[in-house]
Amino acid sequence: MGAEEVTSAGSLDLMRWIVWAQRKVGEDGMRKRELSHEQGFVLGYLVRNPGAIQRDIAEVTRTSPASVSSLLRGLERRGLVERRTEPGNERSKRVHATPAARQLIAGLESEVKAVEETILAPLDESERKALHTLLTKITAELPRPSRS
Repeated sequence: MGAEEVTSAGSLDLMRWIVWAQRKVGEDGMRKRELSHEQGFVLGYLVRNPGAIQRDIAEVTRTSPASVSSLLRGLERRGLVERRTEPGNERSKRVHATPAARQLIAGLESEVKAVEETILAPLDESERKALHTLLTKITAELPRPSRS
């Protein structure tokens, strides 16, 4: 495809292809670990943010508190998360990934980083910076996702 043939729809198709390639690696990693995409995301978040509250998890996952509660119940049954009450505030529970969860998702981040490197491999450093600048410019004009 020549430069004069590039259209905005063509560019968006290429961006979807890149996202598909990245997501496929993540999904393959989740499937090997018998996790849904959402479960894997929440476990990764809890490893990086131990003691998060459910409201924070709902915000970062852009889902409802009820959906988060259901997801956490499933992870608790598998021994992957613990909800702990805060001393002096029995209503507030902090969520922690267990050592089993840490072990289960170990290596997933490096798998995702490896695919990102593969996707960006054809670009030199200045092209990567230019791509980042352009994507930042595009996303600055987009509405932010809201919780459902």
